[in-house]
Amino acid sequence: MDKDGILGDVVNILNDMTGDWEIGYQGKITPETTLVGDLAFESIDVVQLAVALEEYFGQQGLPFEKLLMTEGRYVDDLRVDQIVSFLCEHIRP
Repeated sequence: MDKDGILGDVVNILNDMTGDWEIGYQGKITPETTLVGDLAFESIDVVQLAVALEEYFGQQGLPFEKLLMTEGRYVDDLRVDQIVSFLCEHIRP
């Protein structure tokens, strides 16, 4: 899988998740789109996204703590490109 393909898959999953939310976000989801700031994600939404990604890519037990934590603290927000880079590094073909 290449980075562009994974980006397209992540964008599709995010569009499916947020399609019926009233978040006020206009425009397409891009690599710079943030989960909390732009898409109004809450912590439960991040958990649901993690589950959706594991299911979609057929990869259980992905180390999401590496994505969600820095120096023992949870990150405040994530960009789509950070998720894509994480997946490129951790999913197995």
